Amino acid sequence: MKVIIVGGVAGGASCAARLRRLDEKAEILMVERGPYVSYANCGLPYHVGGVIEKESSLLVATVQTFREQFAIDCRTRCEVVGISTARKTVDLKNHATGEVTTEKYDKLVLSPGAAPIRPPLPGIDLPGIFSVRTVPDARCIREWLDRDAAEQSGMDSYTGYQTVTKPKRAVVVGGGFIGLEMAENLIHRGLEVTLIEKLNQVMPPLDPEMARLVERYMVKHGVHLELNDGVAGFERLADGSLEVLTSSGKKHPADIVILAIGVRPETELAKMAGIEIGQRGGIRVDEHMRTTNPDIFAVGDAVEVKDFVTGQWTLIPLAGPANRQGRIAADVIAGRDSRFRGTQGTSICQIFEGAIASTGASEKVLVQLGDKNFEKIYLYPNSHAGYYPGAKYIATKIIFRKSDGRLLGAQLLGEDGVPKRIDSFAMAIQMGGTIYDLEEAELCYAPPFGSAKDPVNFAGMVAADILRGDMPICHWASVDGEFLLDVRNPAELVVEPLRGAVNIPLPQLRGRLGELPRDREILVICRSAQRAYYATRILLQNGFKARNISGGMLSRSMLVAE
Repeated sequence: MKVIIVGGVAGGASCAARLRRLDEKAEILMVERGPYVSYANCGLPYHVGGVIEKESSLLVATVQTFREQFAIDCRTRCEVVGISTARKTVDLKNHATGEVTTEKYDKLVLSPGAAPIRPPLPGIDLPGIFSVRTVPDARCIREWLDRDAAEQSGMDSYTGYQTVTKPKRAVVVGGGFIGLEMAENLIHRGLEVTLIEKLNQVMPPLDPEMARLVERYMVKHGVHLELNDGVAGFERLADGSLEVLTSSGKKHPADIVILAIGVRPETELAKMAGIEIGQRGGIRVDEHMRTTNPDIFAVGDAVEVKDFVTGQWTLIPLAGPANRQGRIAADVIAGRDSRFRGTQGTSICQIFEGAIASTGASEKVLVQLGDKNFEKIYLYPNSHAGYYPGAKYIATKIIFRKSDGRLLGAQLLGEDGVPKRIDSFAMAIQMGGTIYDLEEAELCYAPPFGSAKDPVNFAGMVAADILRGDMPICHWASVDGEFLLDVRNPAELVVEPLRGAVNIPLPQLRGRLGELPRDREILVICRSAQRAYYATRILLQNGFKARNISGGMLSRSMLVAE
């Protein structure tokens, strides 16, 4: 059996190595049009920022590795220029020699990835404007940033333009993963950074209120944000610098521009082979990673897959799913009945000292689908035992089914303990777990790492209290004229007052119940909703109608513009 794998990065490389481990006799040819195979493109922003100093550190495996360790015919700078499904052949062009050869296949695996979106804007091809996809991209950005100012007097042979200074100002276009990571790393390199995002929030997978926290955190660390404003074009000024023009008419000066607008599945080869393209623009595959042609498989960023939570077709360009898909395609080619469960988009992004992470469905996606059978909660548990130094709160949102408690999604932001918790939530979703399972989860505890009641347990307990009727809740968006009871201490109100609320500190509540109305619903507030929960229990057991506002003043601050 001869298998040709097109694309040698995450999905393709994992497919090739797995297939060799399963079938020693298979003839495997892996081709990659770029100069490297199996490189860590997720690490490119950190190479630009100098955290990963050596370019070679990004190369997980080499052509030599695949040839010597796996006996795989691995060819770089080799591009597929033709596919004949009738003859089961591919035409390969060697970019080093220009020679075109034809190879037969029994099975073909497409792993072409996704290309950075580079819209045809005026001036987009000017020197100093970069995309971030490959190791050579990162190398060019570093070279641009590292140019010595002394070399830039007069006409610069590198750019062909008059230049005067070393790059000091950067504009990042796009507020997704790459945009945020590039903004952080350019700040670390000492540049002034402006991030422009066409949408009204950064990190589109997040719900807007969680994105607000990310935006404030970025501003705190020196990033200038421009939201709700798209880029209209670029101009080169007389001194050699750039100017970024936006749809609103603003002009942002820059010495370097990073395009992080997003990616688009590369489907040219699939179209060449007559394979079905899905409505989301990716290659349509089944759970075995097989395309509409039974002898052609597709994996990685170019494919459409089912969302594990919603069941909808989706595009999720993440390395983890790509690697799993490559393994599954290899298993199926080798005769095993492996299946891809779907993806839930589990992801994390470092932003300075913090991390933003998410898994599963967001509230806005569920609303778009017309799904009303869900509830959400906000909570702010400590990352580890509060008495141990360094504990930081983790802003947490979880979404779950009202009918059966099934966990649907989670979003977290914090400076400590985020990866551990998002992985716990992700695994619970993958196993079909409920908020009751979170309650009972046995997780490791020692003061530096967690609490006896871990944030994951805490989230389950709060959600379970809601479904059991112990803690009726509401959200700030639905507050409309109800009686507001603020159980914070008076000193807290000086710092963050809430107009229209009656303040009765929690320790005084039992003795002042006579001051509260019995003919109106009472909405209870504190800073994080924990004391408000205690107050709600007191009120309910004394015959009052009461609800806790989820997340308290901390969740309100997520909705209020600063």
